[in-house]
Amino acid sequence: MAGGRGGPLWGLESEELNATLLEWPPGAATPEHVNAERDVLVFVVEGSATLVLEGRERPLRAGEAVIVEKGRRRSVVAGPEGVRYLTCHRRRGGLQIGRSR
Repeated sequence: MAGGRGGPLWGLESEELNATLLEWPPGAATPEHVNAERDVLVFVVEGSATLVLEGRERPLRAGEAVIVEKGRRRSVVAGPEGVRYLTCHRRRGGLQIGRSR
Protein backbone atom coordinates (compact mmCIF):
# COMPACT_ATOMS: atom_id res chain seq x y z
CA MET A 1 0.00 0.00 0.00
CA ALA A 2 1.14 3.52 -0.70
CA GLY A 3 2.43 5.62 2.15
CA GLY A 4 1.02 8.98 3.08
CA ARG A 5 -1.81 10.41 5.10
CA GLY A 6 -4.56 8.18 3.85
CA GLY A 7 -8.19 8.78 3.07
CA PRO A 8 -10.43 8.26 0.05
CA LEU A 9 -8.79 6.85 -3.09
CA TRP A 10 -11.91 6.92 -5.28
CA GLY A 11 -15.68 6.89 -5.09
CA LEU A 12 -18.59 5.83 -7.24
CA GLU A 13 -22.23 6.69 -7.01
CA SER A 14 -25.49 5.85 -8.67
CA GLU A 15 -28.97 7.19 -8.08
CA GLU A 16 -29.29 4.89 -5.05
CA LEU A 17 -25.79 3.85 -3.93
CA ASN A 18 -22.47 5.35 -2.78
CA ALA A 19 -19.20 3.36 -2.69
CA THR A 20 -15.84 4.70 -1.49
CA LEU A 21 -12.42 3.02 -1.41
CA LEU A 22 -10.27 4.31 1.47
CA GLU A 23 -6.68 3.64 2.49
CA TRP A 24 -4.95 4.37 5.82
CA PRO A 25 -1.29 3.87 6.77
CA PRO A 26 -0.35 1.74 9.80
CA GLY A 27 -1.95 3.00 13.01
CA ALA A 28 -3.97 5.79 11.36
CA ALA A 29 -7.63 6.04 12.34
CA THR A 30 -10.83 7.66 11.16
CA PRO A 31 -12.39 10.08 13.61
CA GLU A 32 -15.09 8.47 15.74
CA HIS A 33 -18.46 9.27 14.19
CA VAL A 34 -22.11 8.22 13.91
CA ASN A 35 -24.07 7.81 10.70
CA ALA A 36 -27.61 8.33 11.99
CA GLU A 37 -29.29 7.78 8.61
CA ARG A 38 -27.70 4.80 6.82
CA ASP A 39 -26.39 1.30 7.45
CA VAL A 40 -22.86 0.98 6.02
CA LEU A 41 -21.06 -2.06 4.59
CA VAL A 42 -17.32 -2.13 5.38
CA PHE A 43 -15.23 -4.62 3.34
CA VAL A 44 -11.47 -4.95 3.92
CA VAL A 45 -9.74 -5.28 0.55
CA GLU A 46 -6.10 -5.33 1.72
CA GLY A 47 -4.29 -5.27 5.07
CA SER A 48 -6.12 -5.29 8.37
CA ALA A 49 -7.98 -2.95 10.69
CA THR A 50 -9.80 -2.78 13.96
CA LEU A 51 -13.38 -1.57 13.79
CA VAL A 52 -14.20 0.17 17.08
CA LEU A 53 -17.97 -0.07 17.35
CA GLU A 54 -19.63 1.50 20.38
CA GLY A 55 -16.30 1.17 22.22
CA ARG A 56 -15.85 -2.54 21.40
CA GLU A 57 -12.99 -3.62 19.15
CA ARG A 58 -13.54 -6.00 16.25
CA PRO A 59 -10.48 -7.05 14.21
CA LEU A 60 -10.97 -7.28 10.44
CA ARG A 61 -8.65 -8.86 7.85
CA ALA A 62 -8.61 -8.76 4.07
CA GLY A 63 -11.68 -10.49 2.68
CA GLU A 64 -13.85 -9.80 5.75
CA ALA A 65 -16.93 -7.60 5.79
CA VAL A 66 -19.25 -6.18 8.40
CA ILE A 67 -22.45 -4.14 8.27
CA VAL A 68 -22.48 -1.21 10.67
CA GLU A 69 -26.06 -0.34 11.55
CA LYS A 70 -27.15 3.28 11.49
CA GLY A 71 -26.91 5.14 14.78
CA ARG A 72 -23.82 3.24 16.01
CA ARG A 73 -20.66 5.13 17.01
CA ARG A 74 -17.64 3.85 15.08
CA SER A 75 -14.04 4.34 14.06
CA VAL A 76 -11.61 2.34 11.91
CA VAL A 77 -7.98 1.92 13.03
CA ALA A 78 -5.47 0.63 10.45
CA GLY A 79 -3.46 -2.48 11.36
CA PRO A 80 0.35 -2.79 11.34
CA GLU A 81 0.54 -3.04 7.52
CA GLY A 82 -2.12 -0.40 6.88
CA VAL A 83 -5.56 -1.01 5.42
CA ARG A 84 -7.49 -0.50 2.21
CA TYR A 85 -11.25 -0.91 2.59
CA LEU A 86 -14.48 -0.27 0.73
CA THR A 87 -17.55 1.36 2.26
CA CYS A 88 -20.93 1.14 0.63
CA HIS A 89 -24.28 2.66 1.65
CA ARG A 90 -27.53 4.01 0.29
CA ARG A 91 -26.93 7.37 -1.28
CA ARG A 92 -27.82 10.47 0.70
CA GLY A 93 -30.00 13.04 -0.95
CA GLY A 94 -28.42 16.30 -2.06
CA LEU A 95 -28.89 19.54 -0.19
CA GLN A 96 -32.09 21.31 -1.11
CA ILE A 97 -32.77 25.04 -1.02
CA GLY A 98 -36.12 25.68 0.52
CA ARG A 99 -38.12 28.11 2.62
CA SER A 100 -37.49 28.31 6.33
CA ARG A 101 -40.51 27.44 8.43
